[in-house]
Amino acid sequence: MSVRWLAAAWLLSIAAVSHSAYAADVSVLTAGAFRPVLLALQPGFERQTGDHLHIGFGTAGELTRQIAGGAHFDVLIAPREALRAVAGEIQAASVLDVARVGIGVVVRQGAPVPDVSTPEALRQTLLAAPSIAMIDPASGGSSGPAVLAMFATLGIADAVKGRLVLKQGGAVADLVADGHAAIGVHQISEILPVPGVVLAGALPEALQTYTTYTVALGAHPADAPAADALVAALHGPAVAAILKGRGMQSAADFSHGR
Repeated sequence: MSVRWLAAAWLLSIAAVSHSAYAADVSVLTAGAFRPVLLALQPGFERQTGDHLHIGFGTAGELTRQIAGGAHFDVLIAPREALRAVAGEIQAASVLDVARVGIGVVVRQGAPVPDVSTPEALRQTLLAAPSIAMIDPASGGSSGPAVLAMFATLGIADAVKGRLVLKQGGAVADLVADGHAAIGVHQISEILPVPGVVLAGALPEALQTYTTYTVALGAHPADAPAADALVAALHGPAVAAILKGRGMQSAADFSHGR
């Protein structure tokens, strides 16, 4: 068994013990794509523990800038790569993978659902779209650079450049739902919760980029047992079900190749 999963088991054992006789406030910074999962977990976690989650979110780049600016957090959930930029602000031994998510294509509800099942079908769909929404790569969102790389691989970067509708953060699907873009390309977990849109499908595997989300404890959590309890909950069965419903894989699933 890996050190990582031994650490997870240790954290789960901590969570089984009542960590305090009073309600604690747990400050969480999370990447936007993981926020829906955390919001779904929040009511049950708060009922079970009596603690309260205070959730801040943003793109990976925004989170690193907030932390560099002195933002306090007890627990951080961010793409694995983003942790390198804040290594001095987290407990290295606490780092654990939580989930991963791929990128999908979204259209407005009621619009024809395009074929995105193969690289060539996706290429034709994107070339036919009058406008394409995506995260602005300059904003620090993890999907932005991946989508640009996908355009380059398909050989359509120049063809679609003038039709891109860039979003600084949040759900790209919002731009599709309100008619600002005909189609969107974003992480699946940020497509599924948005009303008024339909997931046309995930990118073909040959073009897919997965983002792995990782949890880490802050260097100085205000209430360490409460923060530990949240980390443990993020590896529990309730979260596995939440992740599946939002188009994400739990760490246990993708670490075993499922």
